[in-house]
Amino acid sequence: MMKIAKLILCVAWLSPSWLVGQEIKVTPLLSRDLTGFPGKEGTMITVVYPPGGSEPIHRHDAHVFVYVLEGTVIMQVRGGREMTLAAGQTFYESPSDVHVIGRNASKTEPAKFIAFFVKDKGAPTHIPAK
Repeated sequence: MMKIAKLILCVAWLSPSWLVGQEIKVTPLLSRDLTGFPGKEGTMITVVYPPGGSEPIHRHDAHVFVYVLEGTVIMQVRGGREMTLAAGQTFYESPSDVHVIGRNASKTEPAKFIAFFVKDKGAPTHIPAK
């Protein structure tokens, strides 16, 4: 009976429900047409990486300006160097960059940053990439 209870506990611990609250949280803040730049908009979001959280490889098809608010993040675009950024530091991605590393440097504390996109109006902010 004790072995069965331990097995159930193990399965419950490894199940996706254990990850609830551990997903990357993206919060839209603002989106506005950019006067003087027909067809373009500026979009601002906050992103919170949970402890140990990371993103899959992606791109943005936008100019992206990142400002770290809390914690430490590790960022890298294909062909660029890996950068560890703490609160108050910045990162830039061009429309042709592929974001190969985006993760929280800490396994115990969340990390939070603001991302500002200059992109085509209505275009998605994230596009999966290889």
